[in-house]
Amino acid sequence: MDYSEDYKWSLGIIEKFCAKGSELYNILVTHSKAVADRAVQVAEAHPELNADSHFIYRAAMLHDIGIIKTNAPSIYCEGDEPYICHGYLGADMLRSIGLDQYAYVAERHTGTGLRREYIIENGLPLPLDRTYMPETIEEKIVCYADKFYSKTKLYNCKDAAAVRVSLKKFGDDTVERFNALDEMLR
Repeated sequence: MDYSEDYKWSLGIIEKFCAKGSELYNILVTHSKAVADRAVQVAEAHPELNADSHFIYRAAMLHDIGIIKTNAPSIYCEGDEPYICHGYLGADMLRSIGLDQYAYVAERHTGTGLRREYIIENGLPLPLDRTYMPETIEEKIVCYADKFYSKTKLYNCKDAAAVRVSLKKFGDDTVERFNALDEMLR
């Protein structure tokens, strides 16, 4: 399928919030395009899931838009909020322009999802009135595809073993959720 129109549409949304051509813009777009390309490959490889690949492409392009509001100097983010907040911040940004379905993807992609208990136990500065676990197949596909790419090593794609290693520090249940996604989507 051709996703060029989805790409252009997504850039238009990103450019509402981030200066085109800035270092942050380049990192955000490069990372998001890698995630989008992988996510639609996954969707197309699994027609039995009936996933909306055009929605997936656009959602993957927008899933990290909230990094703009975080403080992560290594990737040129000069906001005030902790990086862990980028999912819900991005969701709020997308909701502010009427993109509620895309907002859910942004809100639910961190790690392999964040359980309420994990948020409380670790004192994460996240609002507790939201769901941070991917629910729809499209949310799960974007969440899964995102795990293979970093914003600090833009052109590297991790293999599943490396993803497991990087997730291990967040607990066995995080790795188990990745394994379930990997089993379903690889």
